[in-house]
Amino acid sequence: MKLVVGLGNPGNEYNFTRHNFGFLALDFYTKIKGLTWQKPKNNAIWLKSGDTIFLKPQDFYNNSGLPVQNFAHFYKIASTDILVVCDDFDLNFGQLRFRAHGSSGGNNGLKSITRNLQTEEFPRLRLGTGNPAVRQQLGDIDFVLSKFTPSEREKLPEILRETCTKIDTWLAEKL
Repeated sequence: MKLVVGLGNPGNEYNFTRHNFGFLALDFYTKIKGLTWQKPKNNAIWLKSGDTIFLKPQDFYNNSGLPVQNFAHFYKIASTDILVVCDDFDLNFGQLRFRAHGSSGGNNGLKSITRNLQTEEFPRLRLGTGNPAVRQQLGDIDFVLSKFTPSEREKLPEILRETCTKIDTWLAEKL
């Protein structure tokens, strides 16, 4: 069993914000695959397809770890079989970076997952949201909660398609 987790904040007011890039990626992935989200369970929106569970924790971003831990424990999923898809403002907008394990790099969602799983040994796919001019103008907190700019929104379909390819590649390697 594998678990693919997209990080974000619950609520429509956070749609198309930088911090919800993980949610956006999983929504795009499930739409192109024709999958349907289930009713919330253990404070997460989820779906199961084959031997993979897709998860959008419904605690706020900084508390994403408990729903991940609950699903991992219930379905007996090893941490190395959990892929976390999250935003990263230190990467240029549109840049993707996969790591098999590592530190949180300051990402509070990853910190929460690390704390709850008690390990850093889980893969993560970071989606770059970096825009230094906007970040400097807004500050870090307002930046991650800000909406994508119009020019960034134009590029989202291409970035999301690439993200789907990365998810599919990871899943295929786990067979």
